[in-house]
Amino acid sequence: MADFDLDLFVIGGGSGGVRAARIAAGYGARVMVAEEYRLGGTCVIRGCVPKKLLVYASHVHHEIEDAAGYGWTIPSASFDWPTLIANKDKEIARLEGAYTSNLDKSGARIVKARAVFEDPHTLRLSTGETVRAKHILIATGAAPSHGAAIPGIEHVISSNEVFHLPVQPRRILIQGGGYIALEFACIFAGLGSEVTVVYRGDNILRGFDEDVRKHVRTEMEKAGIRILTGCTVSRVDRQGEAFAATLSSGASIVSDQVMFAIGRHANVAGLGLEAAGVALNPNNGGIAVDGHSQTSVPHIYAVGDVTHRVNLTPVAIREGHAFADTVFGNRPTRVDHADIPTAVFTQPEVGTVGLTEAEARAQYSHVDIYKADFRPMKATLSGRDTRVLMKLVVDGLTDRVLGCHIVGPEAGEMIQLVGVAVKLKATKADFDATVAVHPTAAEELVTMRTPFARHVRQAAE
Repeated sequence: MADFDLDLFVIGGGSGGVRAARIAAGYGARVMVAEEYRLGGTCVIRGCVPKKLLVYASHVHHEIEDAAGYGWTIPSASFDWPTLIANKDKEIARLEGAYTSNLDKSGARIVKARAVFEDPHTLRLSTGETVRAKHILIATGAAPSHGAAIPGIEHVISSNEVFHLPVQPRRILIQGGGYIALEFACIFAGLGSEVTVVYRGDNILRGFDEDVRKHVRTEMEKAGIRILTGCTVSRVDRQGEAFAATLSSGASIVSDQVMFAIGRHANVAGLGLEAAGVALNPNNGGIAVDGHSQTSVPHIYAVGDVTHRVNLTPVAIREGHAFADTVFGNRPTRVDHADIPTAVFTQPEVGTVGLTEAEARAQYSHVDIYKADFRPMKATLSGRDTRVLMKLVVDGLTDRVLGCHIVGPEAGEMIQLVGVAVKLKATKADFDATVAVHPTAAEELVTMRTPFARHVRQAAE
């Protein structure tokens, strides 16, 4: 049997790779983690965490505006972008230090280098070192994609660069209709920027429940965000310190920054996958894996966004943990990718779990819809023009709750706990039997008694 330097080599020090390394080391494995940029990956360094900090910052503006209705007189407020970015950077540095410390404590070795396959067991590091590992985990994540090349694409920034802008753009154009584009649209609008969203589809948030899509768009437009659908940016020209974006519709929009958030691609380029024999999934360009995250090469695994299964940080962490349990803990574990709760940190927030109404009607013969659309209690004194949406999708035959969709303050917090109920296959009767917490917005989830709509699919003749 060949000699190995390591039991496990992890390519990528993001959330999934770090979790796998720590758990495997805890089982006694000899582990090395290679990360060429910064430990923590997209989520911690230039994704979920810094984005949520910017979301909090943008909320402050709304709180100041709402204060008058509650009797507060607040002097004219001012905002300083460099201060926010500097404080964000300090927190990210602290978190990176925590990731490094926890990996060190686990016994895993960290190397700041790029790793490339030379053969199925051998990796060459950019430091010049070569290592052989019995098992290898690819956890290199994904990166922003700008799509097809257009004239002036060099002027466009992505969600990577937006966190490091030296100056807040007074005007920004964002192309994309997914959660990243919309979250940044709301962040900049909340901080006082003039925001235009351009999206090729007929409505934003493709893949989400139709009522959620309509509700979020309405609320964003109320906040002054301009949303242009059915068109794309065809070229970007510099005009002094500004940029002119020409749209496929022929219109031209001048802004201080142009940001594309139209999708992400798996980070597979330059890894030497061909030398290792690792196959890609032809449908999405990610690394092809089975239910245990095993690739086409039995001792090589992949987790997280590089597989393009469900591109969410908690999913990558769960997959990394399951991999370590399976390979090093003698506890074969498969990750269940069904009924994953998730949030979109637009303003207002979106929280969703389970099936949309359209998905349920395609899969089930009888579907009941329960829906509430109301003004939140806080807005009664603040005077803010906003509404909350809550929706339950129920199997009309078994009474099981198939999906829940919330748009409103703290929707992300609510959907985490609703996700437990949906995962446990709770019924609408279970929701009804739960005593409401009053006065809250969440109580609507257990007090909706009459179906808003009932759908019955006729059997094919």
